[in-house]
Amino acid sequence: MFDPVIAPSGTLLGLLQRGRGDGTLHALTAPRPEALAALNHCVLRDPRHDWQVENRSLYYARLYLDLNGELDEVEAHLFGAEDVLDSDESRTGLALAVLGHLASYGRRDALELLRRYAAHGSNWAWALDELALRDDDAGLRALAAPVLARFPADPEGDAELAATVRDAFEPRPWRLWAEDPRESVATRVRAAHETGCFDRWQRQMRPSGPRPGWSVQAVFEWAQQGIERGAALHVPAARCLSAVAGPEDRAEIVQAAKAGTDGARCTALRYLADGNDPEALELIEGAVANGSTLVVDAAVDAFERMRSLAAVDRARGWARRPDPLGAAAGRVLACRGGVQDRDLVLAALREAVRGEGPDAPTLWTLVDGTGRLGIACAAPVLRHVYRETASSHLRGRAARALAATDPSFATGFAVECLWDCEETTREIAARHAETGDTRVVERLRRLAADPAEEAEVQTAVRSRIGPEEPAV
Repeated sequence: MFDPVIAPSGTLLGLLQRGRGDGTLHALTAPRPEALAALNHCVLRDPRHDWQVENRSLYYARLYLDLNGELDEVEAHLFGAEDVLDSDESRTGLALAVLGHLASYGRRDALELLRRYAAHGSNWAWALDELALRDDDAGLRALAAPVLARFPADPEGDAELAATVRDAFEPRPWRLWAEDPRESVATRVRAAHETGCFDRWQRQMRPSGPRPGWSVQAVFEWAQQGIERGAALHVPAARCLSAVAGPEDRAEIVQAAKAGTDGARCTALRYLADGNDPEALELIEGAVANGSTLVVDAAVDAFERMRSLAAVDRARGWARRPDPLGAAAGRVLACRGGVQDRDLVLAALREAVRGEGPDAPTLWTLVDGTGRLGIACAAPVLRHVYRETASSHLRGRAARALAATDPSFATGFAVECLWDCEETTREIAARHAETGDTRVVERLRRLAADPAEEAEVQTAVRSRIGPEEPAV
């Protein structure tokens, strides 16, 4: 899947793609055809950079309800020819999740679309998972035949069915079908379930990787073999070292950290940093100076995991370095520094935004640290990150930092955050938004009454709405 093209943050499309609360507020005041066109664009062309962790489905489903939006374009997207040519679940996953939420709100057309797609679509397993949470037993039983027909009645088809049943995210349909009155259905599903359980047991009985009694050198060789296969194993290898290495092996491990193979070097650095070895910081600095990209990344990661006072003190000296170790030092201070480190953290935040833009991965930690340290003069940078980032998770972190640093947050961004796509951001807003705004009170009451809203958000809402203000 290609990275999505995100429209400017000042446009309706850009706001909706980001999942910002202002997107909903602008859509509700825009001409309805324009709002629906932007909404459909987002649902049919998933705008998330990381679709597995960022939330959009409930946000878009609520907007469909508010606009009384038709689902014709969603239907055409799901059942078009491309569904056969491109079976990647990221193409249809967002649309199916939106339909699931709409079905839970009582939209019958969404429920029927999910049923049809589960019977005939390429990404049928996702649709089945949505139905497992919302459909009744009769609706699920009607899907048994078309779903089982996807698996030929031969050894290969039975093996594929067993793996599907074993790995099902929502087991309810399979359990229901195992008790189906149709013997042909129940027998096949029960057999697949038993086979899947046996396969899982066999995998557990044949573990791969290090064994008790391995030497330090054997662990290093295993880590290097992983690199040669394209798999980074230095993290589990470092854990293995903790089990097999003794004090007499330290010299060998330190030497590996200085001049071993990439696998051995990454493993040794991780092991020594986790143990707060007195030479770990010098070895990390040396690895950044002369190591491969893989070794540099491992060294930086090992440094960021260190919790010692010595590591924090060293971070103060490294924070202004123009290299990965300097960036890591800024993050260490953001996480574990004190008030005396505010200037260094602020400088790191500004440099990251200036050099890498509002979506830089390093900003996640720096934004959190800015809020933790209460750096009030960082508010303008945080507002920029909030407005421009395409990551709804980073925007939520910026909102949390603004709540701690910006006196205008309660009457500004906190209001729009009540409509945000991320529940954690809505929770922050529910705790801080100024209730003098009539939109805030109305939105709090609606969130309190919405059965699809997360419990944490509703708890925050109830803390703002007293018994004399019924949430209706």
